[in-house]
Amino acid sequence: MKRLEQNMPFKFLISCEKLFLHYENLLNSEDDYTAYKAKYIVDIAKKYPILKDGFDDIALLEELKEPLNVVLRDIFAPTLSSNEMKIAATPLQEVVLYSSDRFNSILEYAGPGFELEIRNMFEVDKYIFGCCAILKSYYKVNVDLARPLYYDIPDKNGIMRNYRITYNGDFIDIQPTDKAIMLTEDMISELLNNYDDIEVWKKYFPRESYIGKGFVISNMFDVTLDNAISELKTNLLALDKSNKLFANNFKEIFKSMFGIPDIKLGFTLYNEEDQSFEKLPFDGVKSMIVCEDNHYDCHSALCDEAYDAIVVRNKYYAVSNIPKAYAERPNVGPFKTLLDGGVKSAILAPISNDGKLLGTIEIGSPRIIELNTINANKLDDVIPYLVVTILRSEAEDKNLIEVIIQQECTSIHESVFWKFEKEAKRFLRDVSAGKSTSFQEIVFEDVFPLYGQIDIKDSSVSRNESTKKDLLIQLNLLNKIFDEVAKQESLPIYDEIKYRIKTFISGLREEYHNDSEQVILDFLQEEIDPVLEHLEVLSSNLNELVRNYHDTLNENGVVYKYRRDYDTSIGTINKVMASIIDEKQVEAQKMFPHYFERYKTDGVEHTMYIGKSIANDKKFSELYLNNLRLWQLQVMCDMENEFYRLQPELAFKMKAASLILVHSTTISIRFRLDEHKFDVDGTYNARYEVIKKRLDKSLIKGTNERVTQEGKMAIVYGSKKDEHEYMRYVKLLQVQKYISENVEIVELESLQGVSGLKAIRVELLYTSKDRLNQYFTLNELSDIKTKETIKTFRLG
Repeated sequence: MKRLEQNMPFKFLISCEKLFLHYENLLNSEDDYTAYKAKYIVDIAKKYPILKDGFDDIALLEELKEPLNVVLRDIFAPTLSSNEMKIAATPLQEVVLYSSDRFNSILEYAGPGFELEIRNMFEVDKYIFGCCAILKSYYKVNVDLARPLYYDIPDKNGIMRNYRITYNGDFIDIQPTDKAIMLTEDMISELLNNYDDIEVWKKYFPRESYIGKGFVISNMFDVTLDNAISELKTNLLALDKSNKLFANNFKEIFKSMFGIPDIKLGFTLYNEEDQSFEKLPFDGVKSMIVCEDNHYDCHSALCDEAYDAIVVRNKYYAVSNIPKAYAERPNVGPFKTLLDGGVKSAILAPISNDGKLLGTIEIGSPRIIELNTINANKLDDVIPYLVVTILRSEAEDKNLIEVIIQQECTSIHESVFWKFEKEAKRFLRDVSAGKSTSFQEIVFEDVFPLYGQIDIKDSSVSRNESTKKDLLIQLNLLNKIFDEVAKQESLPIYDEIKYRIKTFISGLREEYHNDSEQVILDFLQEEIDPVLEHLEVLSSNLNELVRNYHDTLNENGVVYKYRRDYDTSIGTINKVMASIIDEKQVEAQKMFPHYFERYKTDGVEHTMYIGKSIANDKKFSELYLNNLRLWQLQVMCDMENEFYRLQPELAFKMKAASLILVHSTTISIRFRLDEHKFDVDGTYNARYEVIKKRLDKSLIKGTNERVTQEGKMAIVYGSKKDEHEYMRYVKLLQVQKYISENVEIVELESLQGVSGLKAIRVELLYTSKDRLNQYFTLNELSDIKTKETIKTFRLG
């Protein structure tokens, strides 16, 4: 005995009781046929009382098949049986009592192992659905059960078809048992407010606490195309170019739409500027007309008719018999390309927006006729979503490009982004209102500037010295080559070349001029290189010397040994210094928002602006300025320490000097739209920039000594108030072991009309990697390293 599964709030019995009542009411019908038919059905009810009383033994369906067919036949009109998809069944359990011929054939195509199930209807869902049915039927609560229900059934080609189900529950009766809990209004309210809580429903609707008798009529409608379009929309909304599953999902959707199990799918983008098709930049998405190249000229890819339809008129172009078309025009696209790809009928559809072609969708079948101008119209409901997706993809790409440009070239700092956003919104509002407008420059008034730098000392001298060494290596190599040339082929011209090489060598050793490098490089490229080509074939010995010479050069044809060491060292220092201040800036911004920018030169410079106008909706106090000044001092000390810790790892040893400029009055800054950067605003404020640019070369008054020195930090200021403030910070830094007790105050020479500047010069303390808890001045640190070097040498 196989019974109905009863894991429901009601025990369900298959019964025709309500249908029999309907026929009993028709016994006295004035229509003789209706009365006769009603009596015939009522007699069956008397003969088979179990059909009225109900049963849950599924095996009885076979025994009662004949009377059930008679009783239910009027519900299923024989004339529509081959067209209607309709069943009488138990609710949510898919036990079929009677079905139309069309439904039977659908199940037959699905195969013997197929089981009918409602899509995404789980046991919990069924239980709550049954409870809601009781609320509506027995308690007359207006519960909306209109959730879309679907069967997914494969057809004879293995393509999944989707059928929407509509239930008719007129022939079901639900009554409580002695286990039922009679619900109050409060209980019903609790249930309605807790749809997803199965425990609440089971609390008030215990299992089998009601009896359900009857059957439901399920009408089904093929919604495969609608469902495919819905799936397409879902896929496009969740589009991820890097998701390789996207292409497969897309293909499955078009299988369902066209009913072709081995359908082929392709996409291209249209490049209007080049009049060419391009492959779509999605993983796994290919094209059937752009096969090998990423770009393909439209006229080459398409025949005249296809070009006119797709590119000119934005209409579909369908070829139902590609082998025939190819036989007639074998050298015309796209027939050969499609046929080579196993496609024998195809639809090429334009994806366009307001007359502008964006791309194409290509649909192919390995059989003739299957794709044609008629079923091409199915794409009418699909193309709009593809248009939106491509436009969205283009916008995302454009935004990504803008982000990259902004990040790499013209970054707008997050602290001031709010004002740019505000101005952009105003600009868009004016444009929308039809006003003549332009994007206004962004100005922040009354902000305090902070400037600091850690500079590589004598960087130009070091660069010139490394260039000089590289040039000497290259010239000496050439000198050896021409020494050998003189032994093998004595020509006066070789003596002249050798004389000039030696002249350059002696000139470099005596004095290096600004144009020395360029003069020598011109000589090497214009006069030496052609001669070396001749020497290579003169003898095997010379060929080897010339080849060894070329092996020492870089791609630009110069020796790049000492310059590489210098450039690599500068790059490492700048990268590490920038990363320190960038990392610490994250915490500084949390203290109070301020504008920050830094530049890599021969060292790292930074500028900060803080003030009420930048703070947006935050209340500004000079306390935050003081805090940022102290923070700046501490970070500069950290950068100096890291600079000297790096030295053992660098190929080129360097020296650094640090500088901070204190400006006690506020200035205004303006974002220059043409230069994509902030600059001081106004003549008076320009004085600040003059001081900044000339400060690192300024001298102590009455001496030739620069204010910046290795191992020290210079804090330049212009007022007594600033001096008092920074001396307080100096005392704290001394306690924190950032600086030593060696502090001096010096007066600076005038800078282009700017006089009265002073500097607090402090001696920095350093730690070494193996002595982290000890602090040394730079001289002490150098002495330690010297002693360790001597000790290592002696031990060696």
